[in-house]
Amino acid sequence: MPIYLPIAELPVNIFLILGLGLAIGFISGMFGIGGGFLMTPLLILLGIPPAVAVASVPSHMAAASFSGAYSYGRKRLLDMGLGLVLLSGAMLGTASGVWFFALLRRAGQLDLFIALAYIILLSVVGALTTAESVRAIARAWRGTPPILRRPGTHAWFHGLPLKLRFRQSRIYVSAIPIMMIGFVAGFIGAVMGVGGGFLLVPALIYLMRVPTTVAVGTSLFLTLVTMLVATVLHAVENRTVDAMLALVLMTGGVFGAQFGARAGLAIRAEQLRLLLGLIIIAVGVRVAADLVNPPAELFSVVSKEIWE
Repeated sequence: MPIYLPIAELPVNIFLILGLGLAIGFISGMFGIGGGFLMTPLLILLGIPPAVAVASVPSHMAAASFSGAYSYGRKRLLDMGLGLVLLSGAMLGTASGVWFFALLRRAGQLDLFIALAYIILLSVVGALTTAESVRAIARAWRGTPPILRRPGTHAWFHGLPLKLRFRQSRIYVSAIPIMMIGFVAGFIGAVMGVGGGFLLVPALIYLMRVPTTVAVGTSLFLTLVTMLVATVLHAVENRTVDAMLALVLMTGGVFGAQFGARAGLAIRAEQLRLLLGLIIIAVGVRVAADLVNPPAELFSVVSKEIWE
């Protein structure tokens, strides 16, 4: 059953888009990563213009994140204090990212930048996450206790001022590095059409030492707010949000996230991190392959209004 997307200016199968929203919503709720790093390249592969895909996906991620965050919040696995500090940096990062997106679009370098950014970020984050989770699983099989930091040892950012205690996450740390993490997640989310969770969750786990399930729940809360803001800013600044595409994706994402959140709570933390790392690597490889393969058509005609 085809429907016409007015902003993307092409017809698509509604059941295909609905199925994508359902599947990515499941992954979003399971890992707390927003799912945009999967949805955006998949939509581009279906022929959706990159500018429209990047601007329309945040609404889907906001809907899916709301559903997943609600499930984690009911189980008290969402650190609201940590989320608000992250949000203070993410708001500035999101606004900066939308401005940078418009700058790249006017310069005609948006598609290339998005592809290269996906390859670099996904490859690095996926490799680090996978390697750590494999070591954790190997230690569990051997019965070796996890390697803990010696008492009194801290990372460099523990000496920064403005320290706060986050009881749900069981950490006592400066608000400055947390705000920086939020800024990076918000900036990347706005530029690449992703929730930033694929960076935020590993950063909270490995840098801030936040428990995995709490990191996932808090990431979903941050993704919800930042993606709502990104959608509004893209609609006002760039006018590339396709409401029909966003509505279909949101419908599938809300239901998928509920099932994904339940599945994520049933899996051991190290196994959850391994799955996340493998998925990130797979997407990075797919984007790289698409970048180096020669296109089916060497030239294309684009309406002038799309780029203005």
